[in-house]
Amino acid sequence: MAIVVRQAQQEDAATLVAFNQAMAEETEEKRLEPELIEAGVKAALKDPQLGRYFVACVDGEIVGQMMQTREWSDWRNGMVWWIQSVFVVPGWRRRGVFRTLYDHLHRQAQTAQDVVGLRLYVERENEVAQATYTQLGMCTAGYVVMEEMFSK
Repeated sequence: MAIVVRQAQQEDAATLVAFNQAMAEETEEKRLEPELIEAGVKAALKDPQLGRYFVACVDGEIVGQMMQTREWSDWRNGMVWWIQSVFVVPGWRRRGVFRTLYDHLHRQAQTAQDVVGLRLYVERENEVAQATYTQLGMCTAGYVVMEEMFSK
């Protein structure tokens, strides 16, 4: 079984939307508005400055995804790449799909001159995901993410 990672294309939008909906339901018990998430996914696919989706494929079938966004760090004078919208099809979990996606992005980040690190956020209760990220060499940053979201 070969897992192939590629940058997502416009024709992958429906799969990315479905994966994002499944991930939100599974991890946060949230139901995303289909039109809103579809518009958000399509915007990122159209403009890589907003985010880049990567998909993991086995025999042409998409079995996992993640999105990479950017944040400027004045403290480090460089870009931090955030890993977001991680989802692996349940039947493909614990089979190296996320590791392959992560390794793909990690290689890109290490060769990019302006990238100083990778970050992601994970639900406190999601200990399985936290263990996976730790095995990849990530550590708890010591920050608490706070937010105020606006309905538009």
